[in-house]
Amino acid sequence: MPTRVIAGAVVYAKDIAKMSRFYAAVTDLAVIESEPGHVALESHGYQLVIVAMPPDIAARISIAEPPLPRTETPIKPVFFIPSISEARIPVAANGGQMNPPEREWKFQGSRVCDGYDPEGNVFQVREHAV
Repeated sequence: MPTRVIAGAVVYAKDIAKMSRFYAAVTDLAVIESEPGHVALESHGYQLVIVAMPPDIAARISIAEPPLPRTETPIKPVFFIPSISEARIPVAANGGQMNPPEREWKFQGSRVCDGYDPEGNVFQVREHAV
């Protein structure tokens, strides 16, 4: 029986294929649905939906290479992962970036680090302290 989803987030993206590959590679989320206008990823009661921006809005958004963090948004999705150091590899390989190890910190019994995805959206990963 599938796990019941109890939380989730929606990210609007210019390139839903690239963004869904990024989040699938970095988190424990698997693609459960892929349609021309969206991709849904899910695991352990959490669902992330990557939705294509309307073309008129996407045309007005420029993404630098490498992308710059979009720090003006008040929302930051959090993903619990087994290892921050191991996550650095798929983050970089899939067009994102994480803050350096010296900027990691501890919060509520977890090791924490921020990063941003291929379109500059800021996210946070947390590794449970052992």
